[in-house]
Amino acid sequence: MTTDVPSVGQSTLPRAVRLGYGSGSVATGAFGTVPGLMLLPFLTDSLGIAALWAGLIVFAPKAWDVLLNPVAGRISDRTVDPRGPRRPWLLRAGVLLAVGFAVIFAVPDLGSKGLEATWVLVAFLATATAYAFFQVPYVAMPAEITDSYDERTRLMTWRVAILAFTIMLAGATAPLIRDAFDGRTGYAVMGVAMAGVILLGVVAAYVGTRRAPVGTVAAGSGTIGEQLRVVASSANFRVLLTTFVIQALALGAMLAGVDYLAEEVLGSAGATTILFLCFVGPALVLTPAWARVGERIGKRAGWTISSLVLASGALLAATAQVAPAGLVFAAVGLVGVGYAGCQVFPMAMLPDAAAVDAHLTGENRVGVHTGVWTAGETFGLALGPSLYALILTLGDYRSSTDGSAVQPDSALTAITVGFSVVPALLILASLWWLRRYTLTADDVRAALAATPAPAAPTSKDAR
Repeated sequence: MTTDVPSVGQSTLPRAVRLGYGSGSVATGAFGTVPGLMLLPFLTDSLGIAALWAGLIVFAPKAWDVLLNPVAGRISDRTVDPRGPRRPWLLRAGVLLAVGFAVIFAVPDLGSKGLEATWVLVAFLATATAYAFFQVPYVAMPAEITDSYDERTRLMTWRVAILAFTIMLAGATAPLIRDAFDGRTGYAVMGVAMAGVILLGVVAAYVGTRRAPVGTVAAGSGTIGEQLRVVASSANFRVLLTTFVIQALALGAMLAGVDYLAEEVLGSAGATTILFLCFVGPALVLTPAWARVGERIGKRAGWTISSLVLASGALLAATAQVAPAGLVFAAVGLVGVGYAGCQVFPMAMLPDAAAVDAHLTGENRVGVHTGVWTAGETFGLALGPSLYALILTLGDYRSSTDGSAVQPDSALTAITVGFSVVPALLILASLWWLRRYTLTADDVRAALAATPAPAAPTSKDAR
């Protein structure tokens, strides 16, 4: 069955489309949060893998995605389907993503640390491949379903709000599910539960975007290498990407440190859940407020302010070894306030840069733009746990198969510094690049008005 879709040029999208698109963040949020939170402790404190090797296992599949994401973007650019070039991939790759996620944590007793580490590595690699073919088309969609500068911010507000809720749900419940069972069984049950959450987000996004507008733009010409060079020639895109990757590195390190900070420094496994609630609660409430800030002062200024708030909270968390737990929770809450803005603004600025390129050239490189973007994000989020693992190694962190190892003071200091000071410095450093971003709302509107618009949207399958 087919249905007419509204014009891409309309200023406001239906609420159902905003909600449907935002639902995809249930899948991306769960996959982005739980491995970053649980996989490193699973390897060091359940499988007994040394911290440095565990960090490499966490990093390697995401490094593969850095190479794969631009390819996934080009493939989706050239996909011909009555449902549009992006939407079919949500379902195809999303189902495989859910299945693979459950397999990562379902490690049987193979009698060898090497074999068990290989199981995790191979399963994570396969799952990361599926994620690339889900995430890249998903991130590419906003540039094609609306030409409105402000509507993209509103669309990202829904996405980030749902993302924040998913982080709260996945980040708070995953440790609780794990702790409800003994040893590896807890991780296996948790993996299946989170796979169900991912599948729910996949189906909701696929069904919810069935009436989203889809404009027809000619796929970019040339080889993928040539297209990557064209994308790299955009100064504003390079600035956005560099800033976002550095911030993803900082957030990846913080995420990896939550469980260690809760159990080893605060002395409570239950503190992991509290830390996540403190982090996500402010983000849920203040995400719309950040969008309004962006409308008043601009996206770049809003991103700068939210980054400073995030860095301030991270620095305050550096007192975790001596401060009351309540102060640490408040510091993480401040991080959450800044984090909401640090997701809304770059995600709204990316489709601006990609859409201007499509209008100026008449060629659709949105998938390549978002492929490079998600590759950078994946690289940063993957390198974060590896950086944290390196800091643990330098602090003489001691791995075990039952989490009972007594940590020296140097390890406790490493846990705290890796969670707070290092991420704060990275966030502050990222602002050096952000100040070079020059694309304004007027620039975007002028470019879209002065160049030929894409061909009219087509009817598409409403399945």
